[in-house]
Amino acid sequence: MGRKMSGAQAVTDQVKPKDVVDELVEFTRKDMEAVNEMLLARVGSRVEMVPEIASYLIDAGGKRLRPMLTIAAAQLFTPQNSHHINYAAAVEFMHTATLLHDDVVDESSKRRGKLAARMVWGNAASVLVGDFLLGQAFMMMVETRDVDALGVLSQAAAIIAEGEVFQLSKANDLSTQVDEYFAVIKAKTAALFEAATEVGAMAGGATEAQRKALKSFGAELGIAFQIVDDVLDYGGASGTIGKNVGDDLREGKMTLPILHALQNASESDRDFIKTNLGDPEASAETVSKVVEILQSTNALADALARAQQHAEHAKAHLKEFAHLPGGRILIDVADYCVERAY
Repeated sequence: MGRKMSGAQAVTDQVKPKDVVDELVEFTRKDMEAVNEMLLARVGSRVEMVPEIASYLIDAGGKRLRPMLTIAAAQLFTPQNSHHINYAAAVEFMHTATLLHDDVVDESSKRRGKLAARMVWGNAASVLVGDFLLGQAFMMMVETRDVDALGVLSQAAAIIAEGEVFQLSKANDLSTQVDEYFAVIKAKTAALFEAATEVGAMAGGATEAQRKALKSFGAELGIAFQIVDDVLDYGGASGTIGKNVGDDLREGKMTLPILHALQNASESDRDFIKTNLGDPEASAETVSKVVEILQSTNALADALARAQQHAEHAKAHLKEFAHLPGGRILIDVADYCVERAY
């Protein structure tokens, strides 16, 4: 599949995906320094294991895309206080908590290239520290005394948990439909992106219409991001086999590439996928065969086309802000979310 040149790339002199992240980092640097200080201050606890586990995951890397989106959304306007710092830090803690919980649910052994926290400290400690981070996130929200923003983020927390349970219930379920897949990713991934950009806009002083635009941008961005993540689990657009490829297959996740292949593959190939879906011991050779099936049915390419559609929808919501540096960067971020698969 050839790389598609999007409208935003043409407008921005074909900015490379990695450059977009660098631009976002630079654009949000000052406020993100305050966010990072708040994160470090809030992981403290008299129980030694709490900061150990929390810091282990926080320090492991990751782009901190979600809190940067909160900051960037706020900076499209004129923040009158530091509420956007609290919200960005809360968003990062919410995300970190879900990672801790997800690794337990998925029985994952690796996270960001390191042993998952559950492999070092155990499942119980990982779950409880995740709960601690959620508690800290809500404390940071409450400190702003903005009930509307608290409502947005607390609702997102509930939706995310619901989405994770729904995904768990659909694991290895060969009757899963495409609309059910989208229901899962809208809840477990897009909900936090949506809340992150919405509360950023709120903290910046956006009008109701502007707040709705940023909220819709975040929702569409989150959908595109998760579809691409699901494609990357099978090697991205090229289907290149590498480290950790095939985890979704082993965990029995009914992602868009798998659903597409089950609808379009030959009977023997469908049987091969069905036989190995959810097998935690599936070999690299088995995963490679599944990737070949995904390639032959255009499952990866079609999934990326769907992701691009949602990225285009996301960009359309920011037309009003395209002339602003922050608006341009956010538009480019939507392209980055898809381009990282190539």
